[in-house]
Amino acid sequence: MCLAGNELEATEQLQFRDFCRLLQSVYHFEYHKSLELLKDSYAPLNPDRDTRKIGIFKSGESDTFVDELESLLNSANYERLSSDELDKAFEESSLFAVRLHVDFDAFEDLLIFTRGESTKKETIKKFGVLKREVEFSNFDRVVLYVRYKSENNGKTWKHKPGSTLLKMFQNVPKADIEMLFPESRVGMRLVDKLMIGVPALVGAGAVFTTQLGTSLILLGTLIGFWIGLHSDEVELNEATLVALFAGLGALGSYIWKQFVNFKSRKLSFLQALTENLYFRNLDNNAGVFHRLIDDAEEEECKEAFLGYYFLLTRPELKTVKELDDAVEQWFTERWDSVVDFEVDDALDKLFELGLLKGSEDNLQAVGLAEACRMLDHRWDEYFDFHQPASLNMPG
Repeated sequence: MCLAGNELEATEQLQFRDFCRLLQSVYHFEYHKSLELLKDSYAPLNPDRDTRKIGIFKSGESDTFVDELESLLNSANYERLSSDELDKAFEESSLFAVRLHVDFDAFEDLLIFTRGESTKKETIKKFGVLKREVEFSNFDRVVLYVRYKSENNGKTWKHKPGSTLLKMFQNVPKADIEMLFPESRVGMRLVDKLMIGVPALVGAGAVFTTQLGTSLILLGTLIGFWIGLHSDEVELNEATLVALFAGLGALGSYIWKQFVNFKSRKLSFLQALTENLYFRNLDNNAGVFHRLIDDAEEEECKEAFLGYYFLLTRPELKTVKELDDAVEQWFTERWDSVVDFEVDDALDKLFELGLLKGSEDNLQAVGLAEACRMLDHRWDEYFDFHQPASLNMPG
C-alpha cells in the first residue's frame, strides 16, 4: 500500500522492502519471547494439556498469565470492555430472539476484550413471519478469559471449580455478547411467554367448557356426596365412567401438548445459540494466544511501517499531530477507510529502534540504508555468542 504511491525510486523501493523484512524479523523474534512466557504461565492452567501437572508451579501462575495476556491484547490493539459497557450490551435486544441469564457468581476472574467495532444492518424476522431491518453495533473480534472460583458451594457448574477458559470469537453483535459466556441459561422474553401462554389459556378454556364440563359436574357431585354436602347418591355406571375418564384424558393430553410446545421452543432457542457460536468461534485456550501473538506482530509492524514511511517520504511532517493527521487522511482519501492511527505507539517503537532522530516536535527519519544497517546489526546481536577465554584455541 505504501509503495503503490510511487513516492520512492526503484532502488529505494527495494531497500524499503528489505527494511520491512528486517523489521518483521526483529518483531517476530521479540514476540517469540512473549510466546514462551505465555506458554510457561498458562501450562498449569491449560484444560487441554496432554502432559502431567507436577508440583513445581507457583500459586501465582494465573496472575502472571493474566498480566501477560493483557499486555499482549493491548499490543494487538484490543480494548478491554468495561463493566458499564458490558451492562449496556446486556440491556440491548438480542438479534437472535434468545434471552440468556449468565451466572457471574461462578467466576473468579473475567476479562473480555474487543477489536474493530462497527455499525451493521441486517434483516431479521419478527414473530417468525414479519421482516424488519435493524441496525446494530458489531465487534470484529472478541477475546474472553474466564477463571472459575475454586469452590462451587454445592452449585452445579458446566466446568470444574478453578478451571480456566480462553476463547476468541469473530463478528459478534454487541447485543448478543452474553451468548459467549459459560454458565449461561436460556430464558424466554415476555413476547415468547405471551406467544405460548395466551394460546394455552384460550385452549384451556375451550377444553374445560367443551370436553371437561360433564366430567367436572360429575366430580363435583361425587365430592359433595362424599363430604356430606348433599344426601343424593351418585350412580357410577359405565357411561359416567367413560365420560369421566374421557375428560381427564383430554386434560392430560392438553397439558402434555403445552409442555411439548414449551420444550420445542426452548430447543429452537438452543439451536439458534449453538449455530451462532459454531460459526463465530475462532480459537480456544492455548490456540488463542498463538493467534494473538501473530496479530500483535502484524499490528506492531504496520504501525512502524506507516510511521517510518511517512516521515521518510514527507520530510515536511515534523510534529506528532502532523504525522497522525497525514496517515489518517491517507487512509480516508486513498483507501476509503476510517482508521485511528496509534501514532504514539508507532513513534515509541521507531525511537526505541533508533530509526528516528530529533524530538517529538522535530521528527526526522534516518535514511533507508542506515535503517537497514541498524536493523541488521540488531538482528546479529540477538545471536552474539562469546566463547569463554579458556576455550580459545591458538592460531
